Amino acid sequence: MKSMVPLGLIVATFALTSSRFFDSAKVFRVKPQNEKQVNFLKYLARIKQLDFWHPDSAPHIVTQMQVDFHVGAHQSRSVQTLMEKNEIQYEILLHNLQEEIEKQFDGKRNFTGRHSYTKYNDWDKVGKENVRKKAIFMDCGIHAREWISPAFCQWFVKQAASTYGKDKIMTHLLDSLNFYVLPVFNIDGYVWSWTQDRMWRKNRSKNSTTNCIGTDLNRNFAAAWGTTGFISDDPCDETYYGPAPESEDETKAVATFIRNHLSSIKAYLTFHAYSQMLMFPYGYTFHKAPNHNELTEVAKAAVEALSSLYGTKYEYGPSATVVYPTSGSSLDWAYDQGIKYSFIFELRDEGRYGFLLPESKIKSTCKETMLAVKSIANYILSYAS
Repeated sequence: MKSMVPLGLIVATFALTSSRFFDSAKVFRVKPQNEKQVNFLKYLARIKQLDFWHPDSAPHIVTQMQVDFHVGAHQSRSVQTLMEKNEIQYEILLHNLQEEIEKQFDGKRNFTGRHSYTKYNDWDKVGKENVRKKAIFMDCGIHAREWISPAFCQWFVKQAASTYGKDKIMTHLLDSLNFYVLPVFNIDGYVWSWTQDRMWRKNRSKNSTTNCIGTDLNRNFAAAWGTTGFISDDPCDETYYGPAPESEDETKAVATFIRNHLSSIKAYLTFHAYSQMLMFPYGYTFHKAPNHNELTEVAKAAVEALSSLYGTKYEYGPSATVVYPTSGSSLDWAYDQGIKYSFIFELRDEGRYGFLLPESKIKSTCKETMLAVKSIANYILSYAS
């Protein structure tokens, strides 16, 4: 096998010994019906410590949007009371966040150091560059708490290695394309989500003007950076875009690699969670991408392939339209670099578990997502120039 060979696998599997606990913390779901309720939720976010799961932060909230947020035990009762007084209907998705975190692992953790592709693992990197005329770049784990994302990249590499020569489609793809796979984009943040704070999102860089840590790496790319959409210039916010485009080591490294391989990279795939969506540019404008119709057809075919296995439903379309406008994303940056087949996956689920998708769901999630990736890869092989 020439396109991808496991080059070295360093596994450091450990228990989730977070110093931050979430006993009796709750996750709420609301759907504001009018501007008054939207404004109240934004006000609530200012006076209470709300950790938004979907959308990313309070400014993103609009009428009729499904909004999920987590509240600590010491504030959950008062938040419920305030929502009831303001006639906002709510659903409690998770009654005890700590219990759900612990249940995310199916059974006892594996301390043998053996790597499992149907469990959550902390690990280093795998992959081998082999120059090809066409290539696909894939990254996972840009946001630390989205654990199903790195799990998929690991699954992809495992399947590529183990089915080569057996699976005709995979063998053909690997013989004809080069895949660059970055399993954990935000490694420091990912490790922090294991050891200190399961809900951590950003990277772990220090900010010179404040004690608040981290930058949202998916707001740090030079694609209309810091200009539009729901972003933040406050280092304490979850969507802080950083002091400058590509200010972060992780962003700079990925951007540099892609720029150095632009002649061969024909597709960019980035994997997130959650919401079950497949999106393409743009995020920083509502204008359609020049090849909008083609991207729509590629996404439609990929979603149909994904849904064929278990019937999982995905939305698809431009990022700004399907979710909300934002700038500085890796998706738009890759597209603006000339990678005309750029897509972002939001993997399972739709909010029942949110970022805490159980290990029992990893295999099915990865198997269906693999079908979507194969669909896109086949299109790249056949039509990308």
